[in-house]
Amino acid sequence: MRILNISRRLRSFGSLSRLLAISLFAILFTMVAIPSTASAGVVLSVTIAPPALPIYTQPLCPGEGYIWTPGYWSYVDDGGYFWVPGTWVEAPEVGLLWTPGYWGWANGAYLWNAGYWGPQVGFYGGINYGFGYVGVGYAGGYWQGGSFFYNATVSNVRGAGFRNVYSKTVVAHGSHVSFNGGRGGIDARPTPQEEAAERGRHIPPVAAQLQHAQAARGNPELRASVNLGKPAIAATARPGAFEDNGVLKAREAGAPYSVPANRAVGTDRADLRATRSTPLHAKDLPAIERPPAPNTGDAKLDKKYMQQQDELVAKQEVERQQLQRQQDKEHQRLAKQPADDQKVQQLEQQHQQQTQQMTQRHSQEMQDLQRGQQPPRQTAFKAHE
Repeated sequence: MRILNISRRLRSFGSLSRLLAISLFAILFTMVAIPSTASAGVVLSVTIAPPALPIYTQPLCPGEGYIWTPGYWSYVDDGGYFWVPGTWVEAPEVGLLWTPGYWGWANGAYLWNAGYWGPQVGFYGGINYGFGYVGVGYAGGYWQGGSFFYNATVSNVRGAGFRNVYSKTVVAHGSHVSFNGGRGGIDARPTPQEEAAERGRHIPPVAAQLQHAQAARGNPELRASVNLGKPAIAATARPGAFEDNGVLKAREAGAPYSVPANRAVGTDRADLRATRSTPLHAKDLPAIERPPAPNTGDAKLDKKYMQQQDELVAKQEVERQQLQRQQDKEHQRLAKQPADDQKVQQLEQQHQQQTQQMTQRHSQEMQDLQRGQQPPRQTAFKAHE
């Protein structure tokens, strides 16, 4: 899918150069697609339109300087379209705004144009992503004097205690179509200002956004073939926080969705039932469960057990915090490097393994403590005659 991002750059060429570029792109696209014909998903990913955008509400902004990044449909060969929930992301630099990615129809295929950070919002297909992204620009707020001012009409900031808040009515088209061009797509072309923004300074999605998309990819519940265009996790307050209180589900699908013939719906839903919610990071773990207080009939023994349990829980909490700090530092280091999907995936796998190993060790420690406090079994002896 990386080669598909070339389509965004084609618009900056002149008419003759653009024709040559399109021809070159068609050759490159064919070279990528031909080896993958054994996988029907690759062909369908560029010939079947993405689902309509679901209808959902926005979670409360978690802090000043956070910018809303709207949800979108992404694609993976072995799962089809899947929803990447909208989320609040801290801007990588003061003054930067988010230009959402979008699907565009070109040369008989739906091509993904990746989003980016920049001082101005560029072209995003005329798609009405909502919450200030009305198809052109961003009406959810603006930077001034090093601070971000939020438009409370379209941004959920009321009650957050922010200093810089204003209200301005925003008018947007009511379409939930998620792609530009082609049959049924949004008919929009970039303005000179949007083209200038595309040629300007860009910063790719930050590590938190890549990890957020990776987590969505691995969640069968977010596949369109399972949720039929109405994802249970439509938006989150922070990237990757799929189990926090700030998670909001879609109210309804933007339009009826029919599962493509090549998608095995039964298999997808079986995968969903079989998938266990395994935390990726130490910070995602639920509170430590304490076994019920013992009642062995020996008050001193029971008291000693409770003291030992408190000490064990305190030790395990410290280990969780240490692992969380270590994982957070590794995320921060990766965020300072150029975007690399493979590195992000490797780090997430490493963190998941670390979290699982610690969870298993802590569970074993608690079981050992329980066994050690059980009263000794009495052996019955039969009297010799």
